[in-house]
Amino acid sequence: MADHVRIGVLGAARIVPAALVRPARAVGSVVVSAVAARDVGRAREFADRHGIARVHDGYEELLADPDLDAVYVPLPNGLHGRWTLAALEAGKHVLCEKPFAANAEEAARVAEAARNSGLVVMEAFHYRYHPLAARMVEVVGELGELRHVDARFAFPLPRFSDIRYSLELAGGALMDAGCYPVSLVRLLGGGEPEVRSARALLRGEGVDRAMRAELKFPGGHTGTVVTSMWSRTVLKVSAKVLGANGEVRVINPFAPQAGHRLVVRLKGQRRVERFDRRPSYEYQLEAFADAVLHGKPFPTTPDDAVATMRVIDDIYRAAGLPLRRPA
Repeated sequence: MADHVRIGVLGAARIVPAALVRPARAVGSVVVSAVAARDVGRAREFADRHGIARVHDGYEELLADPDLDAVYVPLPNGLHGRWTLAALEAGKHVLCEKPFAANAEEAARVAEAARNSGLVVMEAFHYRYHPLAARMVEVVGELGELRHVDARFAFPLPRFSDIRYSLELAGGALMDAGCYPVSLVRLLGGGEPEVRSARALLRGEGVDRAMRAELKFPGGHTGTVVTSMWSRTVLKVSAKVLGANGEVRVINPFAPQAGHRLVVRLKGQRRVERFDRRPSYEYQLEAFADAVLHGKPFPTTPDDAVATMRVIDDIYRAAGLPLRRPA
């Protein structure tokens, strides 16, 4: 490994082309070298379609490949922890899709293993690597004493057989969509929030199709997280922060390449800011390669993932729902 990272993919998931294959073509320091899936025929078809050189007959075989430096884990939520640990045991760096694990306890075990391994383990909150995320933090610093932080991510998923509604695979709206606003309120809120209340709409026993949570931060300001995969709110992707000096509102903080707007109202003045449409996944993959090749720091660390999972667990408790479990 001299100037590029050779990465293998565990599973031919729908997210892989957008999150890894296409970004790797634009990021010269990453090569997608291998793929494995439960169905080897599906893995071969995926490899042929996306120009991936090698197909492995199962996840264990891919992890044993000595020509791979790293592994991308886009599996169902309940499998993230297990296969991240397996990749670390095999000596591979890991880019793991969000949410990092099924719950905070499992996330802490993975974080400890990552520390002991000395390998790079990155949670794939790609929005954190787009310039918009850093700018949101800067602008919030102009608002003075904070009053309220609000983040929302709702989209329609009426296909109720989808694994994202599976309790056995650690699904639910809070896990699959709501982890984004939980991450963002932590980023912008300054300190770790306490969950004051939560209310869920259900799709099956224990599975949330929508969730709303009210938070309080150590500084005394409040927060709100709203998420949905099926509710009267069809589509909402936004953030809002209110402070003593003004407010900032962001349209589409989580995938700004699809269009976004940052609006600041400060001391009677209004301004609008926008950034380039380069995919956030490209920024993320560059950061992953820089961490692996050059030891550069990155924000979505295992410890940060544990903190996010603690809030998610607390929201489920407040809503009277069971914590998600590893599959």
